[in-house]
Amino acid sequence: MKGISGLASEKLAKLCRDIALDKKAEDAMILDVRGISNVADFFLICTGTSEPHLKAIADEIARRLCDEGIRPLHRDGYPPSRWIVMDFNDVLVHIFHPELRQRYALEDLWGDAKRVK
Repeated sequence: MKGISGLASEKLAKLCRDIALDKKAEDAMILDVRGISNVADFFLICTGTSEPHLKAIADEIARRLCDEGIRPLHRDGYPPSRWIVMDFNDVLVHIFHPELRQRYALEDLWGDAKRVK
């Protein structure tokens, strides 16, 4: 399926993952939630080790996608909240501080989702 960017949603999710990894995000994973969620097709979940790191990951994703003409529909959370969400319509990017990632455990909550390589 084509998302807001014109890119296939899986390709966009992988691009976001690659950008996050370029900024040294940890434990980046993509969950395919098609058929089990009406919120999005894919979730990218990754970890930043500090508030500045969370901001750096989110800002780099936004900057590099903006260079491609892709902008999030919405961005919520700030580094002090320790969880930033970027909504690209069919792809939701979750950037967590380790403590919050463990607390909310989205990977477990969406345990029926396939993991994308």
